[in-house]
Amino acid sequence: MAAGVESEALSFDALAGFEREDLDDALAVFRRSAEMICAGAPQLRPARPAGAALRAASEEALTGAADAAGFFRRWFRPLRLKAAGFLTGYYEVAAEARRRPEPGFATPVLSRPPDLVTLNDNPLIDADGVALTSARRRADGGLEPYAARRAIEDGLFEGPLPLAYVRDRVELFLMQVQGSARLRFPDGASMRLTYDGRNGRPYTSVGRLLIERGLVAKERMSLETLKATLRGMGLGPGEAGRGLLQENQSYIFFRADDSPARAEGPIGGQGCALSPLRSIAVDRSLWAYGLPFWIRGEIPWQGEEPSPFARLLIAQDTGSAILGGARADLYCGCGDRAGILAGSLRHAAEFVVLSPRGV
Repeated sequence: MAAGVESEALSFDALAGFEREDLDDALAVFRRSAEMICAGAPQLRPARPAGAALRAASEEALTGAADAAGFFRRWFRPLRLKAAGFLTGYYEVAAEARRRPEPGFATPVLSRPPDLVTLNDNPLIDADGVALTSARRRADGGLEPYAARRAIEDGLFEGPLPLAYVRDRVELFLMQVQGSARLRFPDGASMRLTYDGRNGRPYTSVGRLLIERGLVAKERMSLETLKATLRGMGLGPGEAGRGLLQENQSYIFFRADDSPARAEGPIGGQGCALSPLRSIAVDRSLWAYGLPFWIRGEIPWQGEEPSPFARLLIAQDTGSAILGGARADLYCGCGDRAGILAGSLRHAAEFVVLSPRGV
């Protein structure tokens, strides 16, 4: 168990609906994580180490597990997290794009700068005492804080090369929040984008700013409302929508990814492809990738109205806003429909982590 996360032991029989779940599908998704764990593959956003017990379970999943229910019962024990759980959603953006700037498509999607250094274990502390998870490597070899969103977008900073151009800053912002995208070009070609680092600056929720400043009522907030409001405020130089977006200093860089794994889905923090309604993002400072979570609640996952949800989900991703033990972001799929689902998820839920036996 993660340090400081209070829990109580349960039996599998106490997990209502566990045997009716599609555990074969859950095991197939777990195997993607198991492959990464057993191979010692590098993680895009490093999390807590898997540990010997989770590694042993992973080896079994890849070599001998046939009965999914028996596998999870044999290798894990359910621990209900005592903290109130909260589940949100995210998705893969599908957007029209151009290879060169033109009217209506002038916002660049930037590649990782060559001088960007990721600092996972030893953050750089800036002059205000803020811990920065990335930095810029100077010519003399020293490190300095990387440029914030405003400087990058307003042309006060040079370095990254554009991969493509999208409609506007709102489209780019959504791609960065979700951490992946699928771009479509007029000639029918496409480009899959994978997260490739961030400037390390603090993340601020633009949706929360809109609510706190009375620009959008909390009960009316949705993905479509957020986009329409920001665009209505204006995205040009000196306009309010652009300024509000730039209050979020965090900036995400991408890479074009044509790997076989990327064709199966966006790549999460662990480095494997994500699966809709099966992969979750968790707090990587508390949890190892590959851990199964049984999450239960009433959420609008099958339609506009909330309905019972009880599924075995696999931790394969992380996010700057995903903080706390009983906190997860559910990957909902690709495109507008998945975006609507993801935007509607802000619900309480019960969290049970399947802890590897021996931990």
